Amino acid sequence: MTAGDLVFTTESKAGKESTMAFQIDSGDQVWKQEWKGSMNVPFFAARNGNWIRSTPVTDDSTIYVGGMRDVLVAMDAKSGTEKWRLDFGQKFGKLPDFGMVCSPMIDGDHLYVQAGKGLHKLNRADGSIVWSSLSDSGNIMSSGAFSSPVIATLNGIRQLIVQTRTFLAGVDLATGDVYWKYEVAAFRGMNILTPTVWKNAIFTSSYGGRSLLLDVEENKTPKVRWENKIEGYMSSPVVIGDHLYMHLKNKRFGCLDLSTGKESWVTKPFGEYWSTLTNGQSILALDQTGSLRLISANPAEFQLLSERQLTEDEEAWAHVGVLPQRVIVRTQNSLRMYRWM
Repeated sequence: MTAGDLVFTTESKAGKESTMAFQIDSGDQVWKQEWKGSMNVPFFAARNGNWIRSTPVTDDSTIYVGGMRDVLVAMDAKSGTEKWRLDFGQKFGKLPDFGMVCSPMIDGDHLYVQAGKGLHKLNRADGSIVWSSLSDSGNIMSSGAFSSPVIATLNGIRQLIVQTRTFLAGVDLATGDVYWKYEVAAFRGMNILTPTVWKNAIFTSSYGGRSLLLDVEENKTPKVRWENKIEGYMSSPVVIGDHLYMHLKNKRFGCLDLSTGKESWVTKPFGEYWSTLTNGQSILALDQTGSLRLISANPAEFQLLSERQLTEDEEAWAHVGVLPQRVIVRTQNSLRMYRWM
């Protein structure tokens, strides 16, 4: 994540978590803030590591970081000085089994985040809770959300779109009241993708479930427009026009027609995880092996425009970062900048 002339990253090491800021041009470290915060996730998720899973967010003056032990820390972006912290585990009585995974989202003077056995609206200035909603049971298979919320206007109503471990929901930004809910089946509650909004509909796809497009009507249970047997996993899709591009559970990359749900094409397997970005004409994708691909956003056929192996010795599970003519890659043990030629 970048802000101004700084790039930020997190680290989990020796029982502590830390946030670091580096100069974009030189790579020099500007500051480091750390706290005690490590934890071990269940055995079936441990293969993907025990490090911080939540992506930080910044308003340029403050950076907000979610630690594994359900702690949200606000720091001055220039100096790293801590402004406030909110310990959801202490306040709500139970740590999520997989740590805090949801990335906080900024909207005006507030933050929205899934943590502490539910969804919360916070004051950005001091971390105080405005309201809490969508409380869960604390069960290992249904609590501790994996997905991050988005804001969208559906049928003229601006609302928070939230994917919990078990259902999708539309939530009133001011009050936390729930406009609508729709249960989404998934193996072990692995609803991970960020909800994708297209026109007045929402797309989601789950591990062990299916892909579906939901039509949302005001204050009514959404209706399924179409569903497809293909399954997403950890990689949230990108939408270009009327087509959606997504890395699948079976490691393939596919294109779906959002109007019909039909597959335009599906590739051979490429990597276990992709982070993807688009400029509206092409798609930039980094897989966990460090392979960077540039793909044409062509619904007629899969076109690999360019490919380069950036890292040979370390995996890269963090989301790829892009600046003008530069690409930022966070591997397991390093932060790297590449020039786009």
